[in-house]
Amino acid sequence: MYLSALEFLEEERESWRPFEALLELTDEQLAQPVAAAHGWSGRDLLGHMVAWQSHALDVARELAVGETSASREALARDWDARADDVNDDFLASWGALEVAELRRRAESIPGELRGTLTVVPESRFIKHADQETFFVEETIEHYEDHLSDLHSILEAAG
Repeated sequence: MYLSALEFLEEERESWRPFEALLELTDEQLAQPVAAAHGWSGRDLLGHMVAWQSHALDVARELAVGETSASREALARDWDARADDVNDDFLASWGALEVAELRRRAESIPGELRGTLTVVPESRFIKHADQETFFVEETIEHYEDHLSDLHSILEAAG
């Protein structure tokens, strides 16, 4: 799919960029539920997206030093057993954060993920079909899945 890690990282960065607009909303705008976004608020969407990026970051950290990722395997088992309940747990835990902390994580985790992926050997990332698919699904494809939610939230915020 990708010929180099740099190619993936550039596409991931550009795909994430629209979501950074959520950080420009006021706390009140972030808290407003939007019917067209499945009832989610900007805060919900931001927390959901960054929670999954955080998981990808954990996986990348493990792959930077080893051949496998226990975090990836554990969450995959949990997803197989509970599916969307995993998302509900993320929503609850990230929703419990102070807004300032959510903003801090949303400002730092995406860059930490990209930075960590630069030290993951390509044999465990881009040149490993299963791992490459994982990172594409957790980032670029996930962002695409939620673009309409993002647009609805930003439109509602005015």
